[in-house]
Amino acid sequence: MKTQMIVLNGGSSSGKSGIARCLQTVLPDPWLTFGVDTLIEAMPASMSESDAGIEFAPDGEVVVGAEFRTLETAWIEGVAAMARAGAGIIVDEVFLGGAESQQRWRKALDGLGVLWVGVRCESAVAAAREIARGDRVPGMAAAQAELVHRGVSYDLEVDTTRSEPIECAQIIAAHIV
Repeated sequence: MKTQMIVLNGGSSSGKSGIARCLQTVLPDPWLTFGVDTLIEAMPASMSESDAGIEFAPDGEVVVGAEFRTLETAWIEGVAAMARAGAGIIVDEVFLGGAESQQRWRKALDGLGVLWVGVRCESAVAAAREIARGDRVPGMAAAQAELVHRGVSYDLEVDTTRSEPIECAQIIAAHIV
């Protein structure tokens, strides 16, 4: 089946966004990129002020509530609809719930050609990137480095610890059907 979507899953500061941008340059056709950060930025500010929304704890833990899940479900379905309409889609995700998070995507993407990619990065390297970025809650990268991969099955895994995003993108692109 032709690849219609690439789902990149990894912890904060693992390099997913950089890989997604590089994929857009190395793939022969145009692909759209959407990340969970896109969803969060589109939400009203009140979503970060409510237990039902999304909370970024001081230690880097991320807690999501029922209203967030409702909007996330609609967003996932919308992304899937774009792929069904013919757009190549790259998703930059953080499966905080591990296999359960992947299952929500699998349900929405049923019938589509999906390449599931695990983006790994050693916790210490991701934490250093997080500090350098300055736009993340300290501790988020370390908290998510392994958590997001628990029980998740992939077609391919890349490791950004010592590889540049373009190298990872080229490896992924070689697996596109």
